[in-house]
Amino acid sequence: MKRTFTLIPALLLLPFLANSAGAAASSSVYVSADDPVPAYADADSVRTLESVSVHASRTAMSLGASARIVTVMDSVAIASIPAKTVNDLLKQIAGVDVRQRGPMGMQTDISMRGGTSDQIAILLNGINISDPQTGHNAADFPVSLSQIERIEVLEGPASRVYGTSSLVGAVNVVTKKPDSNSVSAQVEGGSFGTFNTDLAYSYSAGRFGLLASVGTVRSDGYSRNLEGGLNSDYSGQKYFLLSEYDAPLFNLTFQGGFSVRDFGSNTFYSSKFDDQFEHTRKGTLSIKGETKGKVFRFKPSVYWNNAFDRFELFRGDASVVPFNYHRTNTFGSNLEFEVDTRAGVTSFGLEFRREGVVSTNLGEPLAEKVGEHYTNGLSRNHYNLYAEHSLILRRFTVSGGLCAVMNTATSKTFGLYPGIDMSFRFADGWKVYASYNSSFRLPTFTDLYYSVGGHKADPNLRPERMQSLEGGLKYYRPGLSAVLSVYYHHGSQMIDWIKDFRTDPDPVWQSVNHTVLNTLGEEVSVRIDLPVLVGNKDFPLESLNLSYSHIDQDKDLEEGVESMYALEYVRNKIVAEANLRLARKLFWNIAFRYVDRDGSYEKYDATVPTGTLMEYKPYSVLDSRLVWAWDWKGLKLYVEGQNLLNRTYYDYGNIPQPGIWLIGGLSCTIGL
Repeated sequence: MKRTFTLIPALLLLPFLANSAGAAASSSVYVSADDPVPAYADADSVRTLESVSVHASRTAMSLGASARIVTVMDSVAIASIPAKTVNDLLKQIAGVDVRQRGPMGMQTDISMRGGTSDQIAILLNGINISDPQTGHNAADFPVSLSQIERIEVLEGPASRVYGTSSLVGAVNVVTKKPDSNSVSAQVEGGSFGTFNTDLAYSYSAGRFGLLASVGTVRSDGYSRNLEGGLNSDYSGQKYFLLSEYDAPLFNLTFQGGFSVRDFGSNTFYSSKFDDQFEHTRKGTLSIKGETKGKVFRFKPSVYWNNAFDRFELFRGDASVVPFNYHRTNTFGSNLEFEVDTRAGVTSFGLEFRREGVVSTNLGEPLAEKVGEHYTNGLSRNHYNLYAEHSLILRRFTVSGGLCAVMNTATSKTFGLYPGIDMSFRFADGWKVYASYNSSFRLPTFTDLYYSVGGHKADPNLRPERMQSLEGGLKYYRPGLSAVLSVYYHHGSQMIDWIKDFRTDPDPVWQSVNHTVLNTLGEEVSVRIDLPVLVGNKDFPLESLNLSYSHIDQDKDLEEGVESMYALEYVRNKIVAEANLRLARKLFWNIAFRYVDRDGSYEKYDATVPTGTLMEYKPYSVLDSRLVWAWDWKGLKLYVEGQNLLNRTYYDYGNIPQPGIWLIGGLSCTIGL
């Protein structure tokens, strides 16, 4: 049964915003670039978040001037929230759906606005690291949270900005810059044998900078299989290197990352087997540059991504069911030109991306076996010609353009995907915006060819297409900010995996194209920073964040049909977060979320008949983090807990999520 909320309570907040003496801060005070710093704010903590450059269009522009709404989670929020991974942080954004199959990001799907994990682009410092094999492994970042400067989330179609995969949005993780000479370290441990470490080195001298980090994670996991063995244990490592050279005429950046993960997969891919296991490796290398001309700029980049995945239906035993092996290689390049004149900024360029896979079962049969395992394979080339023009005036911003896309796997002709974004700052602190954007997504190699283990893929799937209308209102003054958004997505040829119990009591999962899927959604968020609002920087309640998202789709599941992705979405989500200063150096963060998911899953239990479908039940989760920060060497002691209400809940299928998970640790930074 559908559950519907209303936005009327949120709308009633807007008149209050107009009459309030404005604001913004948690551990920092956020002010617009044009606003004076409040007299009661600590000058060292003032940050101009609204002037941070983001990419809601091809042309980077300040967050305050952007014609689209971009959610930015900065290093202050990252350090405050009780989170171990980027995935945990994204749970605190109402419009983002984070579905866990395992703990601590070992198997997490990230989606937005009723979409799927395959429909968003994942970027690291602007470099696309999305995996063409599957979105399940896309959010495996090779960098630890302590080295992340901010996370930018662009909701809504973004093909003209980020190209392929960005059907419903994009997540860009921006790492810290090597602007100091220091060493930082972090160690923590807790429930279920959890033990994590992180070590980073930063070097800066003249025009050259270097940042290097290594991190490790491990745990026994929170569950066991029927025979009593571990089946949600995990271990992993992250390695990251960033170097920059800032010459008088150009800037050059190199980055490399590598991650390794081994994790018990519980019943991830089949509820009938409870001792699955997965081993993954992901690597990325990229070089990008930018010239510094005032009128003409050239922004070339080239990157290579490599991913390896071994899946074991029976852990450590290939004699019953052979292991699945997959290896993908992605090579990409982007030649972007930018012309800056009085008429605005024009960007145009060519993007090329080659995706290839060799596998035990994905792709077409190979003429010769590759290596020890790979009998199948496939490659495809993707071309993207794009052009965009952005104009920023005192009160008005407009950004419009299109991309012409061709892929050798689907068509030899170009498809056009236009878009336009507009915003108008009609009063002090107020901005109204509207946009139209279109986008597309190619089927993953898994969508096309995964026909083993109770799955039947369709190699003739067509690309997904999306058209979107969005409008909204933003209010921003020091101490208080709010955003209201309403959007409509018209999706065609949408891809999903379904089970049809109407004709078969034990059906297989089939990949299909839905004809049309329309989505109507609303989002509202409010941020209140009490020290600025009341004029007292020592006020104990530093910030309060409230947000709500509601989605309604016009295509419901038919009776007896189970959807794996597209028709399972978060209908209602409420997020609340508070940051408090309990003492001069003692800080407390409380994070709450309520999730109401539409859809059902097959109950695997000896007490119920095969094919019994259970509706997802709404759940509430409370997390918290307590930090004691000393001035000496940046030393911090902290303890945090996840799911403190000890609720049993399901993000995905038949897999219960862990109960209370407690972790304590310390971190420090030593200048050199």
